[in-house]
Formats: sequence, structure tokens, C-alpha cells
Amino acid sequence: MTNDIMLEKAKRLGGLRRFAIAITVFNILGHTVFGFEQSWAQPVVALITAYAVEILLESIDAWAVGRRPNFIGGPMRMVEFLLSAHITGLAVGMLIYTNDRLWPTVLGVAVAIGSKAIFRAPVGSRSCHFLNPSNFGITVVLLLFPSVGAAPPYHFTEDLGGAGDWILPGLIVVSGTFINWRFTGKLPLVAGWLGGFALQGVIRSVIFDTPVIASLLPMTGLAFILYTYYMVTDPATTPNGKTAQFAFGGAVAAAYALLMLSHVVFGLFFALTIVSAIRGLGLYIQAALTQRSGVEIPSQAAASISQR
Repeated sequence: MTNDIMLEKAKRLGGLRRFAIAITVFNILGHTVFGFEQSWAQPVVALITAYAVEILLESIDAWAVGRRPNFIGGPMRMVEFLLSAHITGLAVGMLIYTNDRLWPTVLGVAVAIGSKAIFRAPVGSRSCHFLNPSNFGITVVLLLFPSVGAAPPYHFTEDLGGAGDWILPGLIVVSGTFINWRFTGKLPLVAGWLGGFALQGVIRSVIFDTPVIASLLPMTGLAFILYTYYMVTDPATTPNGKTAQFAFGGAVAAAYALLMLSHVVFGLFFALTIVSAIRGLGLYIQAALTQRSGVEIPSQAAASISQR
């Protein structure tokens, strides 16, 4: 293993650890202080499902190719292996509201984890999943269960007041910016997404002669901030190049605008799924053209796409 690959792996694990810690602390405070309306059963069931499905799929894959499962090798090895599943489980459980039902949460988490094994595109000599896991799981649940909705934006700070309504979003912006700068390198994507969202809001306002503030108001919500720094920037399912990142973020904003014009609700989740699917199709086409031309994608480029 070269130094570059070891450095990339350490950087990825560092990012995963911080993402996992951040979302865990946020969920605990959400249910005890902030005012989350889901019961404690939702995150517990989500985590159990995420761990079980991740271990099951890894066991099947290891058995199929005759290798040792990646979670074997001691407690720390298991913890590192489950970091991605931990983040996905808590994200799905936190961002959908199923009332008192648990099965939609179970389905959403199972679909999210399973999508990493099913929807994979060839990149160089390996394959990588291209659908944002938690976002795709949420998308499927919202499509299959009309009575299930996204978690209401107000509940992220429902029990806070005064300065708390400003301090919490500020902390998330600062921490999210640091993590995406230091560990994921996705700040160009954030810029493309925020700039694209603001632009589409202004354009829609001009076309339909509506107040600009109404189109831009979602950007002030904590749900939007979480989506910006912890959902749309998934390192494993977004481009690496700065220009490609910026274009990806802008494409998600454009897809959101088209969904809004079509009066489709939950546009944030659907837009990301659509753009991620298009990118996955592009990776398939690129691989086919590369194979036909006989030019191989550099292994370093393939290795830089890490799993989350």
C-alpha cells in the first residue's frame, strides 16, 4: 500500500469518525434538548437495521469471493467498518417522520445500505456506489408511503429559543465547513449548490413575480443547512474535481427548481437522487467508451473515490 493510498484511507476514516460523532451528538441532543418529534425507537431501530444489513451484505460478499470479512480483526476494526452504516442509519431515522410506525424506517435504512451493494458503476479496475445511500433510502420511503413525510424543519430547534435559534445553525455551519474543507474537500460542491439554489430562487421569483425572500427562505432553515453540509456532500457519491463538484452542486439546484416548477414536494431529496443517478449512468458510459478505446483510467483516480 503506497503512502498516498494510506493517507487517503486515514483521511477518509478521519472524516467518517467526525461525521459519526457529529450526527450521534446531534441526535442525542435532538431528542433531549432540541425537540425532535420522533420517538427514541426510530434511531434505535434504524441503527440496529443498519448494522445488521451492513454486516450481512459484507459477509455474503466475502463468502462469494473467498476473502475475510472486513469487520473481522478486533473491536476497533468492527467500529471502523460500521461507521458508514452508523451515519446512514441515524440520517434516515432523523430526516423522515413516520409517526408511530417503525417499518418505514427499517425499509428506508435497509434500502439505503443495500443500494451501496446494488447500484455500482465501474471506475477503473473497481466499482463504486453512486447513489447517496441515506438520501436514496429516504427517497424510496417517501415514494412508497404517502403518509410518511420529511421531518418538519421546525423540530430541529423546536425547544430552543432566542439566541439558541442562531447559535445551533452557526455551530453546524462552522463544523460542516471545517469537515468538508479538511476531510472531504467538498467546499466547491457546497459553493455550487448554494449558488445554484440562490440563482434558481431569483429566476423563479422574476418569472412568476413573487417575492425573492420566499424563494430563498428555505436556505435559512436548519434542515437545509444539514442537507448542505452533511447530505449533498457525500464523498463517495460525488465528483472529486473542483469544477465537477461545482457543476454537481449546480445540477442538484437545477433539478430542485424543475421539481418545484412541477409542484413536486420533497424536492431536495428527489433532486439529489436524480442527479446522482445521471452521474452513475455517465460513469457506465465512460467505462464503456474507455473499454472500447483501450485507455485505462489511472488507478489513483479510481482509488480516490472512497466509500462512505
